[in-house]
Amino acid sequence: MANANTDLTEEDAADLQFPKDEAPSSLFSESDSVCANCASELVCPHIFCALCKIDICVGCFSRGAEFGGHKNDHDYHILRDSFNLFENSDWTAKEEEVLLEALQRYGNWNLVAKELPNRTIREIKTHYDQFYLERRGSDNLPKIKETGASVFIEPIVPYRFRINDTEEPPRYSPNTVGYKSLAGYNPARSDFECEFDSTAEDLLSNLKSTERDDPHFELITNLQCGMIGAYNRRLVERQRWKKIIRSHGLIVPRKLQAWLHRYDVTITRPVYEKLIRFMQFCTPVQFEMLMEGLHRSGELKIQIIRLCELRQRGITSLSDARLYLKLKQVHDQCETELKSFHSNAQFNWKLSNRNLPVDLPFTKKKSGFTPIEIVGMPGYEKLTPSERDLCRTVRLVPISYLELKDILVSENKKMGSIKLKTARKILKIDVNKTRRLYDFLVQEGYIVKPAS
Repeated sequence: MANANTDLTEEDAADLQFPKDEAPSSLFSESDSVCANCASELVCPHIFCALCKIDICVGCFSRGAEFGGHKNDHDYHILRDSFNLFENSDWTAKEEEVLLEALQRYGNWNLVAKELPNRTIREIKTHYDQFYLERRGSDNLPKIKETGASVFIEPIVPYRFRINDTEEPPRYSPNTVGYKSLAGYNPARSDFECEFDSTAEDLLSNLKSTERDDPHFELITNLQCGMIGAYNRRLVERQRWKKIIRSHGLIVPRKLQAWLHRYDVTITRPVYEKLIRFMQFCTPVQFEMLMEGLHRSGELKIQIIRLCELRQRGITSLSDARLYLKLKQVHDQCETELKSFHSNAQFNWKLSNRNLPVDLPFTKKKSGFTPIEIVGMPGYEKLTPSERDLCRTVRLVPISYLELKDILVSENKKMGSIKLKTARKILKIDVNKTRRLYDFLVQEGYIVKPAS
């Protein structure tokens, strides 16, 4: 279709329809997105010359501009972006273009949504997934290679705490408590005051140059090269240990100890003290995943033991278990109050002093220890019922009780008997706990009290 009319207005040019001949294969030509005549930025609708293969803005087309080899009677196409690009989609070509340009520019769905105010973030994501990633729009779109993460769903790890990356230690002022707690690490220099393997430099301290005229020049040179090689290997090991300390967050000792105390009940101290030796062979995330996995298994073990204890008491449902625990708590509280009442001189008829005033206020005597729940703790299954009651009332972890018991029993075997004073020196724990533990072991026959 030829058109030689040069008096078209912009509105008339915009309303022109596509000619009957075949439309261009793409929305825009391969030329730059500017007018070939005035170099202004093209906006849709604009004109595409079918003979010259150039883009012309509506203004130049309406004025009948002729330039280069282009004549105003050439066949042309009107390019628009208000049509639907894909079947079964209500997105116009203009919206598709804005979507792709915004994704390339920002790479952020929130910012992309600002470029498409008439679409929600959910609509944008769904449209992009279906028509581009799943290629429902056209088979000519590039196919994205599938990875293991896209095919296999990542397993859910039942961690209660989020695994965080190691943060850079704070930069404290010199001669402060925080500065001393960094164990000689200087964050500003990212180095330590006391180097690992600090005697490595001694290898090079006695090296001296040798003249080539020396008959043993080659031998001495080889020995010196060997010493330098040994020094370099020690430097590599030094850097390896520095990297381990930094990456695993071992610079602040207090923070490390607080982190390890989290596993005292589930993993137990003897076990995690052996496990931390393997820290050097794992990344920080891998090692923490190992510790959290063992911690979680320990929690499940404690839960199983508690359920078994309830089952032994004839409890078969969780609702009955909650009721039992609530009543047990009330029973223990009443029992404690009853003991305090009996120990009060005003109401105990066995006490010899009967000349106390009747209107003395009743004072509740505070017990030395608040009982703790030890069911499921490490070593719980090794205790007898009387030992469990002792650990609960004295607030001793079962595994700690077993260690203290072994110490006193071993000392008793050596000496034939053991005094309370000696037990306090050996155990070095709270004196009241030592007394209760000592009396219990004597009563049960594990140790012998010397004759006075």
